[in-house]
Amino acid sequence: MTVRIPRSVLVGLALLLGLALATLAIVRALGHVAAAAGPGHTTISQSTVITRMDAVAKLVTSETTVRDVVLYENTRLGSTKRSLVVVTGKAMVGVDLARRGGISIDEAARRIVVRIPHAELLGLDITDLRTYDERRGLWNPFRPEDRDTILQLARERLASAAREMAVREHAEESARQLLAALFAPDGYTVDVQFEPFLAPAPAH
Repeated sequence: MTVRIPRSVLVGLALLLGLALATLAIVRALGHVAAAAGPGHTTISQSTVITRMDAVAKLVTSETTVRDVVLYENTRLGSTKRSLVVVTGKAMVGVDLARRGGISIDEAARRIVVRIPHAELLGLDITDLRTYDERRGLWNPFRPEDRDTILQLARERLASAAREMAVREHAEESARQLLAALFAPDGYTVDVQFEPFLAPAPAH
């Protein structure tokens, strides 16, 4: 059984915070570019696109609170110990703009195409772990290694719950809006294409 805080509240708050921080970074980045370019027609280069994306690379994220239940059982010598634990954590889901797949610029159409990876789970912090029912076995008491296993199971359950929520879609939509706002003052539209991230092949 999974108990979750309403998505609309969490996602809405994360969007407002993310966009506020992103707007501040955009204003600073555009201020530097405008000062260097001066008045008139602005031409965007790949280095400019990379610089602006790097300035906001850590801001395209969504944070949500996740809660789940972990039922742990272990049987030894015919004796079973059980533990019912409710775990709460904060999941950070985002788009890593630094791992972009490529950038292309159509100056005539004033259009920028950016290929970036899909949103993924970037971090997970357990904020609360409460045991509501714990029964030791007659010859099978709880040991430190049982606590370690329960903690690992809790992290896995929270990560799974976070991936099932709509946080990933929200983070990707935030990335679209952020990149569009980043270049709109220069008269460019941005086409964001999400694609699987392929790690570089190991060097031989």
